[in-house]
Amino acid sequence: MNLNLKNLLALSMAAVLGSAPLAFSVSAAEGTAARPLGSVERSHAKQAAELLDKAVAYLQANGAEQALAAFNDRKGPFVMGQHYVFVLDTQGSMLASNGASRSLVGLNVAALQDAAGKPFMREFIDKAKNADSGTVDYHWLNPTTNKVENKVSQFRRVGEHILCVGYYIPRGTAEQARALLDKAVALTRELGPERAFERFNDPQGGFVINDEYVFAIGLEDGRYRASGSSPNLVGLDVRAVNDAAGKPLFKEMIELAREQGEGTVDYVWRNPATNAVEQKHSLIQRVDDVLLGVGYYAPN
Repeated sequence: MNLNLKNLLALSMAAVLGSAPLAFSVSAAEGTAARPLGSVERSHAKQAAELLDKAVAYLQANGAEQALAAFNDRKGPFVMGQHYVFVLDTQGSMLASNGASRSLVGLNVAALQDAAGKPFMREFIDKAKNADSGTVDYHWLNPTTNKVENKVSQFRRVGEHILCVGYYIPRGTAEQARALLDKAVALTRELGPERAFERFNDPQGGFVINDEYVFAIGLEDGRYRASGSSPNLVGLDVRAVNDAAGKPLFKEMIELAREQGEGTVDYVWRNPATNAVEQKHSLIQRVDDVLLGVGYYAPN
């Protein structure tokens, strides 16, 4: 890629700015489904898939010239909130886009890297050589939040065209985790543990937000009373569970709750939103004979 194109790609970005198994086995500790999605991500993934299906059908019915014009129409039917269609050819040229990459239409972007230095456009091209559909994960600026976030783009190959639609994966913060834990503690004291646990285990109960959720563990038996991400784990004794580095994280949480009443435990855990093992921190607080906790993943 020549220097001018490098500069142009950099300027385009500036304009926009402007699960691996654990020792216990994550599949056992967090459910057995491959790459489980939170309710928010599930919704975004569904919308992206629907838009991609619509774009593929339009291309097949109307041909490339008419379809690319429609995909490039900012007021057209192929822009749905944060979701939009972008199209590459098999050589890496950007043929259509209604997102941050709109300024790159007409250029070869095969060497374009994401915020972490990953040549993600090349991954689209390489994957499309061997499969008619798939996904690519990367780090990209979300213009809504003005932050670099995890993004997943689904793609479908139709002849020499690679049609893509992406969505951002929500990621909670330490401040949000603290607020959610405080809310859970207050509810437990107000309603009592059993009624509170019902709320924590309900995906629509207000205690599962993006990739953060409330969990509750008995201090005497080490068993889940609630687990917002996987309510099916209620009753499981987690004292023998280690993280990917062999750390007995739940034993540490229980000891911390007994001795100090509250605190933070750091460990490595599979993020069900990204399906990658990441650094995680759980804020915990004792309420009578249980500990309540909310975890958040370290910023990328």
